[in-house]
Amino acid sequence: MGHEHSHAPANYGKAFAIGITLNLAFVILEVIYGRLSNSLALVADAGHNLADVLGLALAWGAMLLARRSPTAERTFGFRRSSILAALINSAVLLIGVGAIAWEAVMRLKNPSAVEETTVIWVAAVGIAINGGTALLFMSGSKGDLNIRGAFVHLASDAAIALGVVLTGVAILYSGWLWLDPIVSLIIAVLITWGTWSLLRDSVNLVLDKVPEGIDMDSVKAYLATLPTCSDVHDLHVWGMSTTEAALTAHVVLNRSVCDDALLARTAKDLHDKFGIEHTTLQVELGDPNYPCHCRLA
Repeated sequence: MGHEHSHAPANYGKAFAIGITLNLAFVILEVIYGRLSNSLALVADAGHNLADVLGLALAWGAMLLARRSPTAERTFGFRRSSILAALINSAVLLIGVGAIAWEAVMRLKNPSAVEETTVIWVAAVGIAINGGTALLFMSGSKGDLNIRGAFVHLASDAAIALGVVLTGVAILYSGWLWLDPIVSLIIAVLITWGTWSLLRDSVNLVLDKVPEGIDMDSVKAYLATLPTCSDVHDLHVWGMSTTEAALTAHVVLNRSVCDDALLARTAKDLHDKFGIEHTTLQVELGDPNYPCHCRLA
């Protein structure tokens, strides 16, 4: 069985630095020309891009924290900071969606003229910046929730900017001013759509759900194949970070066959088959006089 969990978070420091710099510059550009052209679509997209800048900075910080060594008080280090960053990013984006949608509804009731040519050119710059930056995170988008969040948001921004360009062209030739707030509402829907899975997955990791791609039945079945194993119980698998999974389990071996070689082989198999990086096994001999108090019904 394959997996998508890596041993440690990849180093995307350069990608984060480039993404933050380019997107911050684009936010300033959008705000200036959005106000000058009276385009809510540009201003709304600027707000979204600003949230992405803050999100990229938070994700970058979490990535750096996750690399810090454990301490006596933080025995797992700061690995879970990457999960917290993903959760905060998704929550902030969804809050921003509400503000964008509200202003779009108000503008829809009272549409006003916009400078279509300015909107088109500024949004076109957005396609290049967001699309190019998203490519920097594409390779890691499947194995790390932090990187996936960055990729999804940047790729969505590129698609949204394309929609703004098409809307500007449509207004230019049709004169339908109501298209601008309609596009803002579509932007809100797209942000929600792209963010929901990130929120769901980060909440699942915070609540110690089994990471995606790990089949608990298969894990238990593998442990049951250990020499003389008669029972596997108190089995837990959870995400230590957005890239690392851990396992604890009690295994009953009817004969004392446990040694360092068996433990090393088991840990390696759990890593290779399921992507589990940290394995802790409690070996029991099944003596009925000393039943395990952690045995689950």
